[in-house]
Amino acid sequence: MTEPTFPERFNMADYYLDARVREGKGERVAVKVGDRAWTYREVQEMADRCSHALRDRGIDLEDRVLVLLFDGVEFAAGFFGLLKAGATFCMANPLLNEADFDYLLEYTRARAVIADTQTLDRLGPALAKHPRCKARLAVGDGPLTEGFERWEDALAAASSETDNADTHRDDVAGWLFTSGTTGKPKGAVHFHRDFPFNTERYAKGVLGLNEDDVFVSVSRLFFGYATGTNLMFPFAVGGTAVLFPDKPTPERIFEHVEAHGVTVLTNVPAMIRKMVDHPDAEHRKMSSLRMCLSAGEALPPALYARWQERWGHCEILDGIGSAEMFHIYITNYPGDVKPGSLGRLVPGYEARVVGPDDQDVPDGEMGRLWIRGESAALCYWRDQEKSNAVFRGDWVVSADLFTRRDGYYFYAGRGDDMLKVRGMFVSPLEIEDCLCRHEAVKECAIVGVDDGAGLTVPKAFVVLREGRVGDDDLVTALQQHAKTTLARYKFPHYVAFVDALPRNDRGKVVRRLLVEAEARA
Repeated sequence: MTEPTFPERFNMADYYLDARVREGKGERVAVKVGDRAWTYREVQEMADRCSHALRDRGIDLEDRVLVLLFDGVEFAAGFFGLLKAGATFCMANPLLNEADFDYLLEYTRARAVIADTQTLDRLGPALAKHPRCKARLAVGDGPLTEGFERWEDALAAASSETDNADTHRDDVAGWLFTSGTTGKPKGAVHFHRDFPFNTERYAKGVLGLNEDDVFVSVSRLFFGYATGTNLMFPFAVGGTAVLFPDKPTPERIFEHVEAHGVTVLTNVPAMIRKMVDHPDAEHRKMSSLRMCLSAGEALPPALYARWQERWGHCEILDGIGSAEMFHIYITNYPGDVKPGSLGRLVPGYEARVVGPDDQDVPDGEMGRLWIRGESAALCYWRDQEKSNAVFRGDWVVSADLFTRRDGYYFYAGRGDDMLKVRGMFVSPLEIEDCLCRHEAVKECAIVGVDDGAGLTVPKAFVVLREGRVGDDDLVTALQQHAKTTLARYKFPHYVAFVDALPRNDRGKVVRRLLVEAEARA
């Protein structure tokens, strides 16, 4: 595959948006929200007006713009608009609290914010401490906080001329935040060319996305995974992105797939489980889907099998990406899915599985994943110590442990999640997948706890299927199930039944919160 190249003077808004209009795709539908649709030309005009509105308010090259929006056409227009102005995007969850907004405003030193009016009760007080944020545009018909302008009014008064900033391919385009499961999120700093590189290699090269594809996402657009699959990728091929602002539920996903003829579904394991468990699942028409993408956490083989039983015409392509690399760099391929693995390398990326001595380990042995490719971030903003530990020359050192066999990569968990039981490392994922194969278990999470004698043993936090009762007999049954499947030292010494597992806003189970709750008990 030919290495993608980008000209020295390069703006990714031109690559994703303006180029579609030049290609004659201006009248194709770019975005759908409910019954409304916007063409590529209409989104381009909104983005151009947004760009000029920001410039009119003093926003210049490399100024950070904090985007706090629910999924909608305004997100698309604001995202490409700020890039057209040469500014830097910083996207975050609009449902965060005031303290989180305060942290983000201080950390990014944002000169502008584009926010939904629903955020203003929490964002307004935070902004009072950050007067350097001058441009404040509010999307939606809710009441305005002092200092904010209505998005619609600002765009109506702005020029609609296409006039992109003269940016360099190695100018900073945006920050992608880490998930923040162990502390405050960090911004991974990315250039304009990082995103198109992955788009060419993964979206076009591996997935084979095209202009006939219709996309919808469980993950929200502020999360880099969805920014790629449900905004950048559709726009790169001239497809259609279906967006909705409300909370994703199985019912909403079914509804959108059926109503819009969705062909590409961006998903996460937690929602995959909810979809296959839904009482109406067997009656939902999912025939338009040609692929389901999964990331965020490894997809258990048992869950993949249940999806195939239900909707076998549609493969789940499980993969792994990161804020540091922008998007997916290891994935299962269409027509080549190996359940239990995260697949093979995306062309253009290289990987190492490395032991504690920083030397490659043989196939079949567990080690930390090192990855490199042209979409790698420059650094973490304002964290040289962590940057030095993670960004080592061309290589990005992940916190993830893997084994490799015959070119396929198998996820073993994060380094800080691994358990050492009887002197041997144990992956929580292995025990979790085993327990999830029991008919009573809906989902579970494994953490290490003290057995009272100073030794670490596995404890299972289990969410049961509807109608099942968590009692001593079921604890014994689950332990016996594990003992007959796994090495005996891996069985869960303790089992707790819970209503739900703690997750972050990206859908990942936060084991740290289970450990902290256990310590307080």
